Amino acid sequence: MTGALYLGVDGGGTKTRFAVIDEAGTLLAEAQRGTTYHPQIGLEGVNTVLAEGTAEVLAQMRRTPADITHAFFGLPAYGEDSRATRALQAIPARVLGHARYACDNDMVCGWAGSLACADGINIIAGTGSMGYGRRGTRAARAGGWGEAFSDEGSAYWIAIQGLNAFSRMSDGRLPRGPLHAILREHFQLGDDDLDICAHVYGEDVGSRGELARLSPCVSRAAQAGDAVAAAIFEQAGRELAAIADALRVALGFAPGERVPLSWSGGAFSAGELLMRPFQAALQAASPAFELHTPLHPPHYGAALYARMLAATAA
Repeated sequence: MTGALYLGVDGGGTKTRFAVIDEAGTLLAEAQRGTTYHPQIGLEGVNTVLAEGTAEVLAQMRRTPADITHAFFGLPAYGEDSRATRALQAIPARVLGHARYACDNDMVCGWAGSLACADGINIIAGTGSMGYGRRGTRAARAGGWGEAFSDEGSAYWIAIQGLNAFSRMSDGRLPRGPLHAILREHFQLGDDDLDICAHVYGEDVGSRGELARLSPCVSRAAQAGDAVAAAIFEQAGRELAAIADALRVALGFAPGERVPLSWSGGAFSAGELLMRPFQAALQAASPAFELHTPLHPPHYGAALYARMLAATAA
């Protein structure tokens, strides 16, 4: 096997995916590892995940890091803490043994994959949420300030809203809908609903990624007719559309100019529960939004972006 090889890495709060493509864009190898969210696993944990995933994709092709023409690493929380960002920037050099790479936030992977590196906006609703877009030489991000006070519309946010509704239903502050029974079944609770706290706050449980995995329970409840659960998705759609509209303004799209927009992230697996309110809120904000079904997954997008960066540098 000869020719240029481009490595793309899409980090995330739950999983990290790796892809290698050739000059023609053919997918040659891919792999998956756990989270690279450094506030959760530490910087050494990030190093381990990146090293193992890179080694796996290269082993599939019987190649070495020296064979990588260029790489792009999209990492969660990159750029959100100057000290940590400097450390994250240095990790791929240890993994690859050379400096033919670039790092940025994982939001870039979502944009690069969904729009194939073309101008427009990508809205990410995975474990966390944020938006990223480009228009000519301009780039902008919005949202993604972390789970403590942001990440609206994300899988984590949906899950937390669902847990809050469960507590209210248990107390009698809300009528008990299907959500209450679905979460009881999920956690296999006994006589006392307060036992759910052990699953959320207890030792070795309740991590950001683990809590985000509860969002399908909220989706199931909404599909079963739970009005409170359905309202959570309505609000999630509005929150994600607000991120998109902030980016439309920040990127300088002129009034009436079409705004290509796509999406990525596991929260969108809820289908119409999230897409319907999301689309309605987008159209209410601006009829210029033009929705595009994602062209590629984010890890492939990261590899495409690595190829683009190499071409720009040439």
